[in-house]
This record gives sequence, C-alpha cells and structure tokens, in this order.
Amino acid sequence: MDEDTVIREPAAGAGEVEMLLFALERSRAQFAWKCGGLDADALNRPHPPSAMTLGGLLKHLALVEDRHTAHYVTGRPPGPPWDAAGIDFDADPDWEWRTAHEHAPEELYALWRAAVARSRAAWAGVLAEGGLDRPSASARPGGSPDLRRGLVDLHDEYARHVGHADLLREAVDGLVGEDPPQ
Repeated sequence: MDEDTVIREPAAGAGEVEMLLFALERSRAQFAWKCGGLDADALNRPHPPSAMTLGGLLKHLALVEDRHTAHYVTGRPPGPPWDAAGIDFDADPDWEWRTAHEHAPEELYALWRAAVARSRAAWAGVLAEGGLDRPSASARPGGSPDLRRGLVDLHDEYARHVGHADLLREAVDGLVGEDPPQ
C-alpha cells in the first residue's frame, strides 16, 4: 500500500489539534489516492469545459502547502523550489496550473510529497511550542489570525480540491470511492 494513502484514525477522545490534523491527513490521503499511479497523459488530460488537470492539482497543492506554511507558520517566503522559479505569483496566479505539464509524473509526485513533508515538520514544530490559539506568523491589519485559522484554511483547500480530483480521476479511468482502500 502507498504510504501516502494510509489513513491513521485519531485516538479515542482526541482533542482539537489531533482531530484537525486527522482531517487534514485524511484529505491528503484521499487526494494522493485520486492522483496516484498515473502516467503523464492521465495527469495532463483536461476534461472540458474545465482546463483543470490532476497534474495541475498536484503542483497547485504543493504550492499551497508551502505558501500556507510560510504565511501562517514560519513568516518567511517559500523556499525551494518556488523561490528559484522567479515567478511573481500575484502577477501570474495560474502559473502552477499552466506549467504542470512540463513535469514528468515522478517530478509532480515528488514536488507534492516534499511540500507535504515540509508542512508537516513546520506544523509539528509550532504546535509543539503551544496550541492553536497562538497568533500565526501572518501580519494583517487588525492582528494576525491564530494558528487554528491557518490549519483550517489548509484543510479547506484540500477539501475543495479532493472533490475536483475525485471527478477528474473518475473521468480518467473510472476510479471511484471516498477513502483509499486500507
């Protein structure tokens, strides 16, 4: 079984942090299952009228992981590989979607896995220092949102895109289901 698709149930009576992390990890596992094991043709195949692809979703969620980590946890801009891209993401907000086809499947999967690993490490570090009530690294007028908001926002991004991946994968090869086989 692919380690990316394993769902680890929370402990009985789990607290808020454990439950929020479980929800995020379950969505990551669902996403990995829906995008996993595909060749370049399948990853790059749009299903009109949408131009969205599974490869684009992989690259987008890799960027989302790193940008959320930077915004909420570290307060530093995303590092490699995003800093080397020389992209102004505000000026070209669809860059990752448009360029996903330039990568081999192994590169897209590795990009996403590496971003998830960085995100997990950053969140584990900041949560070990205290709970979700602490202010995030984000500076906004009126104050920083707390870490809870950052974790919920990251999960919301996955929840939105797991639905897209579900429909796209069914169109590619008929794979359906909510959770990956355990």
